[in-house]
Amino acid sequence: MFRLAVGPHVPPLCNSDPSAHNIYIVKEYERAVIFRLGRITDRNAKGPGLFFVLPCTDTFVKVDLRTVSFDIPPQEILTRDSVTVSVDGVVYFRIHCPISSVANVSNAHSSTRLLAQTTLRNVLGTKNLAELLSDREGISHSMQESLDVATNPWGIKVERVEIKDVKLPQQLQRAMAAEAEASREARAKIISAEGEMNASRALKEASLIISESPSALQLRYLQTLNNIAAEKNSTIIFPMPMDILQNFMK
Repeated sequence: MFRLAVGPHVPPLCNSDPSAHNIYIVKEYERAVIFRLGRITDRNAKGPGLFFVLPCTDTFVKVDLRTVSFDIPPQEILTRDSVTVSVDGVVYFRIHCPISSVANVSNAHSSTRLLAQTTLRNVLGTKNLAELLSDREGISHSMQESLDVATNPWGIKVERVEIKDVKLPQQLQRAMAAEAEASREARAKIISAEGEMNASRALKEASLIISESPSALQLRYLQTLNNIAAEKNSTIIFPMPMDILQNFMK
């Protein structure tokens, strides 16, 4: 006599017929680890599809092989330069060895979550604030490597780790904003001073060229008058050459 059931996690009831078997079904993304008298029957998980379980002696645990994601709760972290920040993230992992995930750890998902929180604290504790804000990709990669090595005996593969948000204290935000504003003002003053220096050099070179040719000065006068007339001003100031005034003074 055969009995068909889908996906229970409890041992089947004993049947009066000693030759009776139970048939179970696992889906494409699931595997079943069978225990016979407390021992794993073989080193390969069953599935997908149908598999047989002996009554009274066999139990099995169904394992999901799909990628699972979870959020790391915000962690208060003290950076290397003694700044307290709140950081959270997200972890993506999957079970690649169903037997190890059942036999080597009591709860693979919960253990991975707790390990991710401690790993986040340990990795960020070695970084200063500037590295934390600018090198998120490197921090995520470092966390992924650490988690992957630690969870490998549990049959878990950590696929991706991402830092979601870094929250700074309000006082620190205001201090950083003031520092950035002061830095921008300093750069603006430096650029203005460089412009004045370049302008003075250009004026010096122009004055040397004009001094060598008196007609060039007259042309400059005419150009200036042309520019003033284009703006339609009611008052025009015309510079008088000193050599003309010297003739009247004599």
